[in-house]
Amino acid sequence: MDQIRASLQDSLRLQSNDQLAEQAMQACTRLGFEIAWGNLAELDPAPDTIFRNRIVTIDRSDPAHAPFDMMRTRVLQSLRQNSWTSIAITSPTASCGKSLVALNLAFSLAHQQDCRTLLVDLNLKQPQIGEMLGARAPASMEDFLKGDAPIHDIFLRYGDNLAVGTNHQPVQFSAELLQSLEAAKVLQDLRMRMGPDVILYDLPPMLSSDDVTAFLPNVDCAILVAAAEQSTFADVDRCERYLSERTNMLGVVLNKCRYCAD
Repeated sequence: MDQIRASLQDSLRLQSNDQLAEQAMQACTRLGFEIAWGNLAELDPAPDTIFRNRIVTIDRSDPAHAPFDMMRTRVLQSLRQNSWTSIAITSPTASCGKSLVALNLAFSLAHQQDCRTLLVDLNLKQPQIGEMLGARAPASMEDFLKGDAPIHDIFLRYGDNLAVGTNHQPVQFSAELLQSLEAAKVLQDLRMRMGPDVILYDLPPMLSSDDVTAFLPNVDCAILVAAAEQSTFADVDRCERYLSERTNMLGVVLNKCRYCAD
């Protein structure tokens, strides 16, 4: 009996030590995330820049923020139900407003205090996120994806839970970079160091290059942004089918629609 009691005590002691070790590791991980986020320079977009580029979810004074908040809630529910983290945002062709959608979704997510979000500009041939925010990071996205620039030289922090990776230098051979092993390693390291709940990748239009095809293995799901009176049904159908065959489709967003039901 004494031997059984001693064995139980030893077992409980080992379990207690394991729990303490796990708690210590979790505390160190959280501290590492706080340090990584705290090292980022602050993003403070000018009000006139926000207004001009229709980023309506920052202060939510414009009623147009509501559809983006609805999209945010649906996106979060899908991510949490499926244990997904990363989203590719693309469009069939240029000028559909995918960067606008990406920005408004990112700032809407920033209002969710328990959710940390990264927005990464991977439209490497025609980067727009930095220009739309009036912001410029010290390094280029190309240097970052090649492992030649640290996280704090490419990401800017808005508040406590949104970081935006901007780019100011177009990349000629972008598809080769996006599907490189080094880029995949850098992005995995980004996740490990920053601990985001959501990563939004603003990618190029699908029908203008093979960049989206090259990068899709790195994401959990995708959003396709179409433009009313611009995107053809055939193009949207073609892109949606392609994405559905290679990743999980979160849905199609119809942008630039001037009409609504009464």
